[in-house]
Order: sequence, then structure tokens, then C-alpha cells
Amino acid sequence: MSVGIDDISFATSNFYLDLKSLADVQQIEADKYYLGIGQEKMGMVSLDEDVVTMAANAALPIVEKIDRQSISTVLFATETGIDQSKAAGIFVHGLLELPARCRVVELKQACYSATGALQMACALVARNPQQKVLVLASDIARYDLDSSGEATQGCGAVAMLISANPRLVEIEPESGHYTEDVMDFWRPNYRSTALVDGKYSTKIYLKALKQAWSHYHEVSGVEFDQLDYVCYHLPFSRMAEKAQLQLAKFSKSSADSAALLARIEPTLHYNRILGNSYTASMYIGLNSLLDNADQDLSGRRIGFFSYGSGCVAEFFSGRIVPGYKAHLHSEQHARMLAEREELDYNAYLRFYHATHPIDGGDHQFEPKTRGHFRLAGISQHKRIYSAR
Repeated sequence: MSVGIDDISFATSNFYLDLKSLADVQQIEADKYYLGIGQEKMGMVSLDEDVVTMAANAALPIVEKIDRQSISTVLFATETGIDQSKAAGIFVHGLLELPARCRVVELKQACYSATGALQMACALVARNPQQKVLVLASDIARYDLDSSGEATQGCGAVAMLISANPRLVEIEPESGHYTEDVMDFWRPNYRSTALVDGKYSTKIYLKALKQAWSHYHEVSGVEFDQLDYVCYHLPFSRMAEKAQLQLAKFSKSSADSAALLARIEPTLHYNRILGNSYTASMYIGLNSLLDNADQDLSGRRIGFFSYGSGCVAEFFSGRIVPGYKAHLHSEQHARMLAEREELDYNAYLRFYHATHPIDGGDHQFEPKTRGHFRLAGISQHKRIYSAR
């Protein structure tokens, strides 16, 4: 019996800023962003969009096709939590009308926790193959204006249904792990934006990659050149290129640079136009690969490197199941991205500075998103969600 990803879908906000608009204000060439970090656009949420609405919108196409009673667990991975006590997944559980006989837990470890959720989900299914687990990863990346991280902002959510005998990706049991207590990126409770030491974080990312790969290689025996494609955590798209070339050199790959980069190119399409989505980014990369690869991926082995600052990292692999194309949501993803609205720079600033009220009063939010679910308001410190 195999265990893995039976279905996958992603969602993002209804709005974006083209990084050319940011470059024009900063009086620099847009290629600093388009080529320098590999980013073209960044998603921006309106007041009626958040990690709950994006996660619910990502999951809806999945749960509409199955018996919802079969979902026994919801695992919600995020570093953009909306409550210090209540799991964001419980709001999603209600919006999706999932069964009461269901456990819901929120997981946090920077950008890594979706992988922890995936591995926990696989273990739960292996223990009881009749159950299905819904894994959600949803985040909004925000940095200070005029900081080095501003252009890497973004948002997105991914939903994955984990089951026995999956239709998309069989997750292989071996994985390599690495943890080190460092301060490369963090956000204290009293801050709404993250703090990051960019050069140090890149250094730690690459160190963790080599350590996690070494452990994975030791326990699996898989050689780097046996990986047909690799999905990396994507703080910005150019990071995947650095990682791929570094890991190839470290593992003494025989492939040339062009071939190495071809193994990651299809994973980057969505990240370039969404920006960083933290916990969701690597799995949106998987969605990008499944939707955009120009060849049949059936039977191909995919490597995955998940990194969360602070830091925890994991390298693992999976195989694409023959017939996977029949179960993708490619057209829906393309339509969602095409329908997004572009913001000019002044509108971007208004979105950036807009905050949810904290006075405990009754507040309703103007409908802006075209997503199925929205944050309708906040009343007496309670978030109120609605469906179209």
C-alpha cells in the first residue's frame, strides 16, 4: 500500500502588484527583481482576505469531489496565525462543512510546518488506510517598506488530500532532517512584519540543504541524478536555482547547469507571480510542476527540500502516479490567476497599511475578493466569515 497526495489545489489573493511598479518608484530597473530574484509580481490581500479564506478557497475544489465524512483530520500549517489559541483550521472546518468527528490542529515552524503536517498525515493514513487527512498551508508574507525583503512579499495557500493509494504523488518513506537553533528570520508576537538577516538566511538555507540531503541520501541510497525534478522552498525563485546548483556540486552530479536548471524550471511558474507564500511555497511549486511540465511525469521521482528559518529542514521524495493528469485543477488555477486585479503603487500602499480593527467593536468589510469565501467582518473580537 502506498500513501501520498491524492489531490492538490492552491489559491491566492484577488490582487497583486507588478514589481515594475515598485521598481519605477524606487527608480531602478525592473530586471533587478525580474532577473535578480526571479520575481515578477507579488500577491496582496484585501481586508476581506486572509489565511483562512485562501485555505478554504484552495480546499473547496477538493472536498466538493469526495465524501466529506471521510476526512478525519485537518492539519493547518501557517506562520501567519490569526489567534493565539484557536486553530485557523477550525474556521476552515466550519466553512467547508466537514464532519464533527474530526481532529483539527495548527502547526508552526516558519516555512517548514506544511512538511511536518504532510509527514504526520502520511503516518495517520498508514495507521488507518480508510481515513483521509486534509493538509492546509496558508500564509501572507509581509516585510517593512523599503526593506530588502519588500519585493519578496506575497501570499498563497495550498490544500492537499492525503490518502492510501493516492492518484497524484506517492510519498516515499525515507527522509532526511536537520535542525539548528539560529536567528536568520523571526517575527516576535508584537510585530506585524518579519525580521530577516538575508545573507545569513541564505547561508543557513544552503547549509541545511546539504545536511538534510546527506541524511536523506544515507537512509535512501538515492543519488541526486536519480531525481527527475526537485521542488525547493521558495522565498524567491532565484533561491531555487542557487540551491539546485549548490546541491548538484555537493553531490558530485554529472549534469551540466542547463540540465540542472531544467529540473526546477516548471516548479517556479506560479511563485514568480505570487511571491513568497511561506509554508505553501514548496507545495505551490509542486502544483506548478504538475500543471506546467511539458512532458508526462508519470513514474518520475521528485525531490522535495523544505526549509523553515530558525531552523528546521527536511529532504524527501515522491513518485508521480500514472494517470495523474486527469485529477489536476490546472484550468481552475489558470482562470484564478488571470482574473486577479493589478494594483498601482498607491493602491498597494493602501492595501499594505490597511489593518483589521482591534477595538472590539462591530465592523463589516467591503466585499472586494471574488473568492468563494471571504472575511465579512470582525465583531467583539470575533472573526466572521461568509461564503458567496
